[in-house]
Amino acid sequence: KQGNGDHALFIKQRNSLVSLLLVYVDDMIVTGDSEEEKRKMKERLAAEFDLKDLGKLRYFLGIEIARSETRLVMSQRKYTLDLLKETGKLGCRPFLTPMESGTKISIKTGNILDEEGKGRYQRLVGKLIYLTLTRLDITYAVNVLSQFMHAPTDCHWKSAKRVLGYLKNDPGKRLLYTQQDQLNIEGYSDADWAGCTDTRRSTTGYCIFLGGNLVVWRSKRQEVCSRSSAEAEYRAVAMGVTEMLWLKILLADIGVEMKEKMKMYCNNKSTINLTNNPVLHDRTKHVEIDHHFIQERIDSKELILPYMKSEDKLQMS
Repeated sequence: KQGNGDHALFIKQRNSLVSLLLVYVDDMIVTGDSEEEKRKMKERLAAEFDLKDLGKLRYFLGIEIARSETRLVMSQRKYTLDLLKETGKLGCRPFLTPMESGTKISIKTGNILDEEGKGRYQRLVGKLIYLTLTRLDITYAVNVLSQFMHAPTDCHWKSAKRVLGYLKNDPGKRLLYTQQDQLNIEGYSDADWAGCTDTRRSTTGYCIFLGGNLVVWRSKRQEVCSRSSAEAEYRAVAMGVTEMLWLKILLADIGVEMKEKMKMYCNNKSTINLTNNPVLHDRTKHVEIDHHFIQERIDSKELILPYMKSEDKLQMS
């Protein structure tokens, strides 16, 4: 059957055994509980399509994978080195951060690039976006750079090259996943209130952990302006909870039932108080949809919003 959480995921259940097929254009991953069931699935696919079995998963769509019985490591080292070579930055000055601290990039800074420069900028940012599949440490910087694709300037190009310098510092940074006895979903959300100097919109940041392993992260400018920091944080929580619910659906597709409540940690007490107040005041009516969405999850015992001090929160960027 086709997965509900991901339409490119196909699941076969036979008794207590689960086999999975993940498809991306003409690349596929086959996995499951039984070697025999996996063999049968590959044989059926080979009968219908011209396939080449590449053996155990080590490389998929530019992502390098290494695994043992209890650990799995993912990286994009080759992709990163190829990008540095392509842009002539293999020997560039390395930076310790993807953006300079306190930097505020605007559409008004610098001179607009010509068509050739614009195309070069767009191609680079597009490749950096793909790199965020494993490099969450550049997610915020790339999110900012992607906001100027229509009319990049020389200042934006300079900021993009700094990200390359940061990647030069550690091109093989990896994601580590370890086997856990319990699978619980926990998230951390944050927002900078009115951080965009051009639109005064806030930027959402969140990351989701499954059994202590980081599986989802995102940085995105919010669609509308928030009138308070509590509102900006509330929108960030709603976006993060939406992602957690998707993850829960994906796990249900493969037969994993989540019994523990999901947790979304928040460092804004006013935001948490909104969820405990069934009455919406004039100053909070503009987040009514997000309010009801989160409230329903709390009332159904699916979600709790614990408070966490800012200094104890994860570094999102």
